[in-house]
Amino acid sequence: MSTNHQKALILGLVWPEPQSTGASQRIMEHIRLLQMQGWHVTFACPAVRNEATLTLETLGIACQEVALNCSKFDDFIKKLQPNIVLFDRFMVEEQFGWRVANTCPNALRVLETIDLHCLREARHQAFKAKQPFTFDMLNNDIALREVAAIYRSDLSIIISDFEYELLQSHFNIPKALLHLCPFMLDKPNTLNTPNFEQRQHFMTIGNFRHAPNWDAVLWLKQEVWRLVRAQLPQAELHIYGAYTPPKATALHDPKQGFLIKDRAENVHNVMQEARVCLAPLRFGAGIKTKLADAMMSGTPNVTTNIGAEGMSGGLEWSGLVEDDAQKLADAAVALHENKTQWQQAQNNGFNIVNQHFNREKNQQALLQTILDTQNHLEDHRQANFMGLMLNHHHHRSTEFMSRWIEAKNHFRPT
Repeated sequence: MSTNHQKALILGLVWPEPQSTGASQRIMEHIRLLQMQGWHVTFACPAVRNEATLTLETLGIACQEVALNCSKFDDFIKKLQPNIVLFDRFMVEEQFGWRVANTCPNALRVLETIDLHCLREARHQAFKAKQPFTFDMLNNDIALREVAAIYRSDLSIIISDFEYELLQSHFNIPKALLHLCPFMLDKPNTLNTPNFEQRQHFMTIGNFRHAPNWDAVLWLKQEVWRLVRAQLPQAELHIYGAYTPPKATALHDPKQGFLIKDRAENVHNVMQEARVCLAPLRFGAGIKTKLADAMMSGTPNVTTNIGAEGMSGGLEWSGLVEDDAQKLADAAVALHENKTQWQQAQNNGFNIVNQHFNREKNQQALLQTILDTQNHLEDHRQANFMGLMLNHHHHRSTEFMSRWIEAKNHFRPT
C-alpha cells in the first residue's frame, strides 16, 4: 500500500497532555510520524478535555468527541473510512475494536500498549504484599484482557525490549504480532546544555496520579532524602508533578529542602537546572519518560533496576542504579559531587538517545512494519488463528453488552 493519502484514526483513552504524562508524549510521537507521511490524522476520544489538553486542531489534526456504548460511533467511522486505526491502550481496543472491525474490516488495527498493565499491576500487588515479584503473578485478570487485545489487533507496538521478550516467552505471543519501538526522540542539543558547574541540587518529576510516581515520592520523603541530606545538608530536592493532590502538598518541607513544585511548564528547563534526577521507582512497567527527558536534558540520574528496565538497549547507563535506600542515597551524593563521573553519565545518556531512541531509525522501522502488514493483511490475519477466535467471541459478547447498555440508556427516565 502507498504511504500517500491514507487516513489514520487514533482512538485515545484521554486527550493528550504532553506536559503531564508520558503516555501523551508517546501518542504525540505517533501523530508526528503519521503527519510526516502526509496522512490525514483524526483523533477521537470519549474523555472530557481540560485546561492541560493540547489543542490538536492547531496542528492540523481533526478531532472528534465520541461516546462509549453508542452506535453514533459506527456512523462516524463509516463516514471516515480510515486505513489505519490506532488504539491507545487495551481498554480502548476493548471498547471500540469490535466496532472498527465490523464497520471498517479492511482497516489495519494497531494497539499502542504504552506499557504492560498486567506487569505493572502484578509488581504493585507484590510490593503491597511485601512479596518478591514472580512471573507467575503475571497471570492476573488484567493479563487476560490485555493479551486478548493484543491477539485481536493486527499489530501491537511495544515500547520496552524487556516487555517485548516477555510477551513472547511468558505469553507465547507470536513475534509477527509485535513491533518493538522505543521512544522516537530528536538528537539532544549538546552544545547548549548547562555543564556541571552551572547546575545544582536534585529533582524528580511525574504525574502524581500514577501510583509508581507517588510511591517514589513517598520513599524519597520517608527514607532516601534524609540519607542524602545527612551527607549534603544544603541540598534541595525539587519535585514536579501534574495533578498535585493535598497529600503531596503536605510533604512540602523547605527546612529539609524537600520542595513540592507542582506542574513544570517546561520539563527540559527544570531538568537542566538540576545536577541529578532521582527516580527511585519500586514498581511499574514500560519505559520511563522522566528518565528519557533527563537524558535529553543532559541530566544524569539515579534510579532502580525497574526504573532502568528497557531504557538503554544494552548501552552504558546514564547514571547509577541501586535498589536499597542507603545505596540510592550514596549513589545520588556521589553523582552530584563527582564531576568526572557526572560527565561520563551525561555522555552515556546522550548516547542512549542518539542510538536507542533515535527518531529517524525507530520511525522508519515502525512505518515499514505498518506498510508490510497492510500489504499482506489477509494472510497476516489468517496466520493469527488465536486472534480470529478471540475476535469472533469478543465481538459477539461485547457487541451485545454494548447494545444492551445503549438501549438501557436510551429508555432511562429523564
